[in-house]
Amino acid sequence: MRKVLMTADTLGGVWTYTMELCAALAPYGVQVTLMTMGRIPDAIQSAEAAAIGNIELIPTAWRTEWMNGCEDDLRRSGEEFLRLADQVQPDIIHLNNYWHAGLDLPAPVIVVAHSCVATWWAACRKTPLPDEWASYQSWVAEAVARADTLVAPTAAFLVDFEAAHGRATRSVVIANGRNEALFKPGVKRRIVFAAGRLWDEAKNVAILGRVAETIDTPIIVAGDVTAPDGTVIEARGLASLGRLSSAETRRWMAEAAIYAAPARYEPFGLSILEAALSGCALILGDIPTLRELWDGVATFVDPDDAQGLKRAIRMLTDMPQLAASDGQKARERALAYSAEAMGAAYMQLYRTFDLKVAA
Repeated sequence: MRKVLMTADTLGGVWTYTMELCAALAPYGVQVTLMTMGRIPDAIQSAEAAAIGNIELIPTAWRTEWMNGCEDDLRRSGEEFLRLADQVQPDIIHLNNYWHAGLDLPAPVIVVAHSCVATWWAACRKTPLPDEWASYQSWVAEAVARADTLVAPTAAFLVDFEAAHGRATRSVVIANGRNEALFKPGVKRRIVFAAGRLWDEAKNVAILGRVAETIDTPIIVAGDVTAPDGTVIEARGLASLGRLSSAETRRWMAEAAIYAAPARYEPFGLSILEAALSGCALILGDIPTLRELWDGVATFVDPDDAQGLKRAIRMLTDMPQLAASDGQKARERALAYSAEAMGAAYMQLYRTFDLKVAA
């Protein structure tokens, strides 16, 4: 049995990634002690973790390094994490955040760069990160410097991330994955669907609202509208379903002819992968990471081009056969990004540390 001590937040796609990875690692005899942060897992998340037999869940609500007023929480979470490390005696420490890499940790450390404020800010605000984020910048830079391996989900994001925070001693690209058995195309309806953290301006929900007011095709969105700091966004012009369970989201994706993600910033995009597995025609923001993953099987639009987005939606709704063909192409591409492939890649990475110990 291999013991992994892992962190994850409960506020977005990192949770989905973590659950999928833990399940994919179970056949390899990997036992995961998982300390969560951001907020206590809700009932749905707790049940999801409990259903995966190789997870010992350590729920906390400590703020992560990108949240306001996090310094004391980080210190206290670090103390708890070191106690866990002493108890578990892990073979690998797998961090899905950055700050804890600066601790004196007793095992090889893998840091996974899912996103970061600096690259988000450059993509969404088009300006350098303000001085108020100096501490955050130093924490991420230290994590990169101290990690035994840095992992990113796309090569394009790895380039941007290392440009912002420094080069790692060793870095690898491992694409995120999903269990394709969970997602099946259904009878498609003439609707556009979008899902994710709607409060995150990187998702560019506002442009969907502007377009929705000028077309007769319903644009339906699902996800949190309330940011961790309490700010609430208005999904104007959109049919907002709020936060859905995974099963409910899958049902909408199965029925939606089109999935729209006109993102300004998306290091990978698990919801896009889920929609592709559901046979949705994809309309995506024309950014390097999404081009890397979906070039040739999606319609790309400039994130600022509302007219281009409108034309893309009209084209696919007016030509349902084209939408169906594009959805099939997207699904075929998506099958390459499987949970099984992700688990095998991480297991291969974990085993490289066995070789170092043996040497």
